[in-house]
Amino acid sequence: MDIQKIFENNQNWVQSKLNIDADYFKNLVEGQSPDILYIGCSDSRVTAEELMGISPGEAFVHRNIANMVPNTDLNVMSVIDFAVLHLKVNHVVVCGHYNCGGVKAAMQSQDLGILNPWLRNIRDVYRIHKEELNKIQDEEQKYKRLVELNVQEQCINVIKTAEVQRAYRDRGISVHGWVFDIHSGKLIDLKIDFNKILENVMEIYHLD
Repeated sequence: MDIQKIFENNQNWVQSKLNIDADYFKNLVEGQSPDILYIGCSDSRVTAEELMGISPGEAFVHRNIANMVPNTDLNVMSVIDFAVLHLKVNHVVVCGHYNCGGVKAAMQSQDLGILNPWLRNIRDVYRIHKEELNKIQDEEQKYKRLVELNVQEQCINVIKTAEVQRAYRDRGISVHGWVFDIHSGKLIDLKIDFNKILENVMEIYHLD
């Protein structure tokens, strides 16, 4: 890709926005009040706003390899803190996708150097659900199921945070688990049972 072409694309994008709304950028400067915190994968094929069909300012977005929410990652923990406590989002979405390279790598017995600690989080998901996963004979179906289970576990990690527990108690924030089907372009709602998960984890992870 010719990097200079990006600046040409930018100019065309600016003009297209101004043609529709002369105050488009003036309004953006006023600040942000997104309703959604979106935690997704860094995969270049999976863009948050585009797949949700929303405009800039409607979602606060964090992306990393395989849409992970490990409590040791100060980046994602800071994003959750800022989005929930300061931006007052009402929805937290964890969105994975089929054909995820991070999940695929975690399924293989291979030393990937600096990626090992990150992928270990996904392997922990496999370990938690190995009884279900090991019953799946078709490798592609197993791969897809691990993508779904990883989303589920990351939603649980979101719910474990003090910020989300407090926001749920005070204003009814909700957590959602989605998968983007890269084959069809469709979003799949895994219908994460927020209340059930909260009930199951509160005995151990409840934070006043």
